[in-house]
Amino acid sequence: MRPSVRGVLLDHDDRLMIFRRTIPGREVYWSVPGGHVEPEDASLEHTLRRELLEELGATVSSVTPLTTLSYPWQGGLKTQHLYGCRLVELDPALRHGPELEDPSRGGYEVVRLPLAESEITSRHVVPEAVAAYLSCHITALPRLIDGPSERSLS
Repeated sequence: MRPSVRGVLLDHDDRLMIFRRTIPGREVYWSVPGGHVEPEDASLEHTLRRELLEELGATVSSVTPLTTLSYPWQGGLKTQHLYGCRLVELDPALRHGPELEDPSRGGYEVVRLPLAESEITSRHVVPEAVAAYLSCHITALPRLIDGPSERSLS
């Protein structure tokens, strides 16, 4: 099973950028952007930057490994590499890819959430392993991504 990356992306106001997913015939759910590692990806960080550009039109900085999560999925073991990062620029015109171009895949509405545990626990965030990580670490994300010395200078 191919590993995936997820971008725990904070905007300029320390809000988490997340998708509200609507798919015909399914319950609404929430997910942080990301996707599978492709054979042409040079590294996990390359995958992350590619996915954030495709899904959001986002360029990012302060890319920081946060954790790696593995859990049972479709008869195998799914591995998700979570990276924290900061939004540099957002250009929705750059969004592209089959998930955005095929209406049968539903909607990918970008929402910005305050960094509060209740913002995660009150939503159906998938995968559950990512939701559990976020609910435990949501208020610490600015420090985890930027590091204590960088944040104290701003």
